[in-house]
Amino acid sequence: MTANPVYEFTEREQHILKLLVDYYIEQGTPVGSRTLSKMPGIDISAASVRNVMGDLERMGLLKSPHTSAGRIPTSAAFRVFVDNLLEVEPPDDSTVDHIRGLLDPSLNDQGLLSVASNYLSGFTKMAGMVTVPRRDEKPLQQVEFLPLSDRRVLVILIISDTEVQNRIIHVERDYSKDELSEFARELNEEYLGKPLNEVRDKLRKDLERTRVNMSQSMQRMIDVAGQVFGPEDSDDEQDSMMLAGEINLMDHAELGDVSKLRDLFDAFAQKRDIFHLLERSVSADGVQIFIGRESGYDALGACSVVTAPYQINGKLLGVLGVVGPTRMSYAQVIPVVDVTSKLLSAALKLRS
Repeated sequence: MTANPVYEFTEREQHILKLLVDYYIEQGTPVGSRTLSKMPGIDISAASVRNVMGDLERMGLLKSPHTSAGRIPTSAAFRVFVDNLLEVEPPDDSTVDHIRGLLDPSLNDQGLLSVASNYLSGFTKMAGMVTVPRRDEKPLQQVEFLPLSDRRVLVILIISDTEVQNRIIHVERDYSKDELSEFARELNEEYLGKPLNEVRDKLRKDLERTRVNMSQSMQRMIDVAGQVFGPEDSDDEQDSMMLAGEINLMDHAELGDVSKLRDLFDAFAQKRDIFHLLERSVSADGVQIFIGRESGYDALGACSVVTAPYQINGKLLGVLGVVGPTRMSYAQVIPVVDVTSKLLSAALKLRS
């Protein structure tokens, strides 16, 4: 995200800009000087207001739609508004209690993340999203092998009390139950509690190094384990993010242009650009806001993205947030994204 320009405002310019952005967020229509001149705190004529609006337009903060003499804020104006003029209040106790009740620690990780993205979508009437913690960063609790027919082995990876992964691998020969039990015992002794990516890296090094001094039994164990923790176990970005409520964006007039919607829904379908944008936010401290082209992606040019990281015991796990038009109610969206990330972190901690 590039540095934002610095504007020098008179008190009057700042007040009129705030009133105009507030009105546009609430009404969604261009704002004229006569409308602004009648608002509280404006003690100058409509002509004087029009002059101030002209100055703001020359700064690149206002623009005029084709069909109206009124003005609407640009992405730069929304940035000034969010950074300097926005008044944000935390959600009330009933909202916090409602979110906390939805994020039931008895749910598994996937369930909690799904609830979070669906809640954000439902509350904001926009698209809710959450990145899924990378599977290969989770610690291995136990591995078991069971022999199947036709040179196949069932692998059972126990990640936690509520997450068990099963997969079938193909091996070069049939293995007895005793052989596979011995393989599992050695792996569990060596890798218990270590992240799956660390297990994979260690096994890859063992596979690559010379095996002159390695016993035949150990070679076979490494070969079998290499299939379990090999590159095919790496995360697919398509599965690394949950999205909810994308269809809500069709109800926002600002995104009603068919080409805009097509590009936006294509970005949602691909997920890659949005996932990378969220990844840029994962190490940020608190709420991050990308307005318009600040995201760096053309498909999000008419959108704002509000994100916040979630964590357990100081370890950042992922990011949640919303995507919507730049004309969103930042005063409502920002605190709800913030509190949802904190409550999701608390629920995940209770499960750990």
